[in-house]
Amino acid sequence: MANYIKNLETLKIELHFEKSDYMAMSENDKQKLKSAFLWSNSSKCWVSRAKEPNLYWAIKTAKELGFTEEEKKGERLSFAEQMERKAERAEARAERYEEYAENAAERSKALTKPLESMRGDIAFFTQPIIAGHAGSRAFARARQRIYDKYEKGFEEYKKSEYYQDRAATARATANKEKLSDAIYLDNRIKECNKNLRAMQKNLVEYEKKLYAIEHGEKFKSYSGDEITAETVTKWIEDTLERYEAEQDKLNFFEDCMDKIGGVQFSKDNIKVGYNVELKKNYGKCEVVGAGPANITYKILEGGARGMVLTCAYAAIEKIIAVKEKPEIENPYKEGDILTLNRPADNSIYRAFQVVKATAKGVQMQEIAVENGIPQAGQFKNGSKPMRKGVTINKYTNQPCVYHDDWQMYKYTSKESA
Repeated sequence: MANYIKNLETLKIELHFEKSDYMAMSENDKQKLKSAFLWSNSSKCWVSRAKEPNLYWAIKTAKELGFTEEEKKGERLSFAEQMERKAERAEARAERYEEYAENAAERSKALTKPLESMRGDIAFFTQPIIAGHAGSRAFARARQRIYDKYEKGFEEYKKSEYYQDRAATARATANKEKLSDAIYLDNRIKECNKNLRAMQKNLVEYEKKLYAIEHGEKFKSYSGDEITAETVTKWIEDTLERYEAEQDKLNFFEDCMDKIGGVQFSKDNIKVGYNVELKKNYGKCEVVGAGPANITYKILEGGARGMVLTCAYAAIEKIIAVKEKPEIENPYKEGDILTLNRPADNSIYRAFQVVKATAKGVQMQEIAVENGIPQAGQFKNGSKPMRKGVTINKYTNQPCVYHDDWQMYKYTSKESA
């Protein structure tokens, strides 16, 4: 057995060995090989199913089969070059699927033609079969053959539709349609930045571990093997290589985003209360939350009206109406009592005393209620302060606090009279 090869162009692991070596393998090793590798007729070698950065299982399998050292082949392509190759392969795939779809459609037409030609001939479809009559039985068999052909033709028609869908997907990849989609690009940019942060964190940990090993500290892997300085050095080299590739990928997507004008909206020009239109065709939506990376919105039209969802700023198509939500003035102060009243007779059954008030909400704690009257300062055993935000009642347009979906009322001495 030789070294396993990491192909820097395909970012996959390759295993090169003779057929006689494969035939000499045990059935268990053959299954292990096939679980992580596929035979490539074009490359004349076994190629890993996964590609970088998901090569752990392929490398582990290669080492278990006797390929203990890594050898690199080729030159790493830029991400733009990778996308060009992907587009070329997608173009060839689209042409192949279009041909499959056309052939299936022709077979479908040929198989369904005999039955289609019988449309309007009611006797053909309704003719009963006469028991014991040779001609009648022959007609039944001939009719059934036509029915069977029609069913096969319908299956071919479904195949044609399937291949048309596959061709359309491949054609979209070949035309790089996603590279003009702001939502797709925004997601890829966020994904790249996330990966870069993770690799930065890993590099810091690897450097710490390498320093500790060089100063006599011992570490073991999950398998119980000792982690050497050479092993950690290789981790660092591999991570730096992947970091450079990920940075190149990020630059590519950022360039694509710049070409389409970038993201037009952000926390700076989208405020709570604005009505916007999204690229998801939900119609008019109201912004109910505006964070640093995403907005929370409520759908105002259609069957999904009232649903509250989250999306990136890149998903905003345009601003329909600038209706900035007014600031809510907190009318409550420390010591105020808020009550829950029964709808039938407006009697008080629970009460809470405000123990702290802020600009946007209150902190309150439950107190005793005796004969329908709240007892200020008599906090119930086991009760704890709870935070509640002040909101606007959609019917009265007045500030209020809700508890368990019920509106709370400010208690006054007039109510106790």
